[in-house]
Amino acid sequence: MLRRLYDWTMAQADHPRALYILALVAFIESSVFPIPPDVLMIPMILAAPHRAWLIALVATVSSVAGGMLGYTIGAFFYDSLGAPILEALGKTESMEAFNERFNGVGFWAVLTAGVTPFPYKVITIMSGWTGMPLMTFIVTSICARALRFFIVAALLRQFGSPIRDFIERRLGLVFIAFVIILLAGFYAVKYL
Repeated sequence: MLRRLYDWTMAQADHPRALYILALVAFIESSVFPIPPDVLMIPMILAAPHRAWLIALVATVSSVAGGMLGYTIGAFFYDSLGAPILEALGKTESMEAFNERFNGVGFWAVLTAGVTPFPYKVITIMSGWTGMPLMTFIVTSICARALRFFIVAALLRQFGSPIRDFIERRLGLVFIAFVIILLAGFYAVKYL
């Protein structure tokens, strides 16, 4: 099933309405779809490098909008299902402590998931579930998704097909290293 979804997504890169399809894929990937928009972005940018920035912008805006849907799903299902179950089990205090811990590092969780291969949809739903402030979620999502998609667009625009293998196989590792270095820098400034 996953392979069919991947093949369908790749085939859409040549479609006349590829930008609309990219917007749809980026939107639903942020809350439920298993295939990341990069899979569609890469062939689109390789086919039309002059549209790289537009393609990255569409992916960013749609992904953040889809992230807000994921946030809503987390908030809605927690209120209607999660809270009553936790109350019945006497675990409300445990969840409140978890929510505070998650929201204490929520900015970093959203940033990390937004730029790395970690499923962004998990963090969008968790952010709504834990009651992360919506503006923190939106601003961090914009920064993270723009960073990811515009770096992919810049690399493809500059280097074309030779960089495709690097993006598909190793860019996630580069983003993870970037987040680790960023966290280490903030830690050093705060504690050293």
